Amino acid sequence: MLPTLPGPGQLSDAAANLFDKVVRGGVADLRTTPARIIHEGPQCTVFRYLERDGVRYDKPPVLLVPPLAAPALCFDLRRGHSLAEHLLRQGHPTYLVEYGAISFSDRELGLEHWVEDVIPTAVRAVSEAAGGESVQLVGWCLGGIMSLLSIAGDPDLPVGAIGLVASPFDFTRVRLMAPIRPVANLTNGALLSQVYRTLGGAPAPIVRRAFQLTSIDKEITRPYAILRHLHDRDWLAHLEAVDRFMAGMHAYPGRTFGQLYHQFFRVNDLADGHTVLSDKEIDLADVRVPVLSVAGKTDVLAPQPAVHHVAELLPNAPQVRLEQSPGGHLGVLTGRSARQTTWRYLDEFLSEAGATAETQGSLRAA
Repeated sequence: MLPTLPGPGQLSDAAANLFDKVVRGGVADLRTTPARIIHEGPQCTVFRYLERDGVRYDKPPVLLVPPLAAPALCFDLRRGHSLAEHLLRQGHPTYLVEYGAISFSDRELGLEHWVEDVIPTAVRAVSEAAGGESVQLVGWCLGGIMSLLSIAGDPDLPVGAIGLVASPFDFTRVRLMAPIRPVANLTNGALLSQVYRTLGGAPAPIVRRAFQLTSIDKEITRPYAILRHLHDRDWLAHLEAVDRFMAGMHAYPGRTFGQLYHQFFRVNDLADGHTVLSDKEIDLADVRVPVLSVAGKTDVLAPQPAVHHVAELLPNAPQVRLEQSPGGHLGVLTGRSARQTTWRYLDEFLSEAGATAETQGSLRAA
């Protein structure tokens, strides 16, 4: 069935948008939110987004934690639709940890490098920059998983709360991967192991293609969708921003990819809340801060049952809030409806956690 094309009243908008896309290079404002570096280390560059005039920054600092392989642009997709920009407007001093490009020489880096070194270093850098305040974390996908493991593994980390977006903890509930698991288990995962060891990890082009395949239906119908929305400038701008994000995918280091494949995907190691990294046992029952978990309604990489399973693993967290928002794996974080759903949940959760921490601090001082 052919798509519905712009009507007569929309043709002038469609023509203007087409002109801007073809002649001016696009319709989206892809400038990043201004930031400065406050810390630099191996795979750990911490940025502080520059504060805006006229905003009172009296809320706890927020550190944005991206997953491996995906560019940190996930939190700063485009002007007017940036989670970093939004948090600044809400009065949060806002920070970002970035890992940089991964090369073949990084192939021996394992998950413990990020869980035990990179994220704790970033948290402490932010806390120090904020005058010793506790830090609120917001992690997307693997960024959320690694952040929660960091908190569980180091009770002294100055963290006040954590928001997880599209972070799965039970991989048997990821239906997309179900047909692959029996095949992988036939050889104990040896076939794929040989591939990532030879390549030194998962190269960026493969990561990009795998991400695209999770929404293959949208890739196939993309030309028709563009024609149907040619009059909708915001829709076109969002598509341009997502395309830039996809083009910026990084590689996975070999050892990290192997741990994700064998421990999380094949063995489902996280489902009971326990895992071992570099001979150190980590138990999510040691998490004692408020937790928010948001799942995407159409997310095939991290469906709601896999994401919300985390609630069963946090018996000592003072609060575990579960929410669901429209969108797939990226859309739940930064889709066009995220401002009214996921971002609103984050605002409410971070404000409540910050107010509770302030009250408890006052009681202790008294």
